[in-house]
Amino acid sequence: MTTLISRFSALRASRALYWLPPALTGLWLTMAAASIHAQDMETPDTDTTAASQTGEPTKVTAEDVEDRIDHLKEPMYNPFIERYLLDQVKDLRTEIQSTRAELIEKVVDKELTVADKTMSYATDTVTYFFYLIAGATSILVVIGWNSIRDMRNQLASVAEKRVNELVVEYEKRLKFIEEQLQQKSDIINRNQEEIERTNEVHSLWLKASQETSQQNKISVYDQILDLRPDDVEALSYKADAVLELNEPLWAISLCLRALKLAPDNGHPHYQLACAYAEIGRWEDAIKSLGSAIEISEAYRDDASVDPSFARLKDFEQFKQLINPEEIEDPDATPPSA
Repeated sequence: MTTLISRFSALRASRALYWLPPALTGLWLTMAAASIHAQDMETPDTDTTAASQTGEPTKVTAEDVEDRIDHLKEPMYNPFIERYLLDQVKDLRTEIQSTRAELIEKVVDKELTVADKTMSYATDTVTYFFYLIAGATSILVVIGWNSIRDMRNQLASVAEKRVNELVVEYEKRLKFIEEQLQQKSDIINRNQEEIERTNEVHSLWLKASQETSQQNKISVYDQILDLRPDDVEALSYKADAVLELNEPLWAISLCLRALKLAPDNGHPHYQLACAYAEIGRWEDAIKSLGSAIEISEAYRDDASVDPSFARLKDFEQFKQLINPEEIEDPDATPPSA
């Protein structure tokens, strides 16, 4: 039977059965197979009869079906079957149309339901929003617009006051920082000037050490004193140069000036002693020399060979300063001027 139906399916695809729907085609094939089977029952052939006599089942092959179709003795359908098929096609089309209409109706209903829910949601949202605005407006009316304005003004005044305090505080800090920067800048400038002055003084000291003329040395010392008026060493060395030019009074003035600046400096004491010895003030010379030796023992050796003290070598107090280990006659008198 399955082979027979397959054959009739091929027949439908190649002949005039293409206009039938697949469901009616299957119905038609079933009825055609039943018709062929009825014909086979009415006119059995030799092979079928032999098979029935032997009791074996009849096997229908594809060749048998093709041969039967090619040698049909009468049509496989009649007007009743055709009418039945047409009615089935009509019913099927009607059912399809009704199904389509029902489907469209359901889709439209679904879309209308979704649109209705959307509109309802939007309406509820807008309504709640307006309710919120109305509630806020009611609260503002209850509290009072003036209270809110006063609150805003108060907040503005507090913020302005705080900002002014911060501005004043930062101005003070900036002023303090500016003063510190100015002080540091002044210190840096003074240090730079001092460094430049020191370098220049150092170069002048080198120049003075290379000069052989006392007058030139005095000129260099004057330049040093112009840069540093309180330079005790410059005053002392200038007094030494002045003594070389036989100006003891000038040297005394320079030494006294230096001693006012640095009383504990031995060099001005020593130069003052030399100046006093040059003008015959022996006691002042011995006193200044003793002060210099108390500050530094090195002046003891310098005084023993300094020509300014040549006339004091026989003076007992001078000897005691130069050679304190030797005991001399305390009644010795200083030489006459």
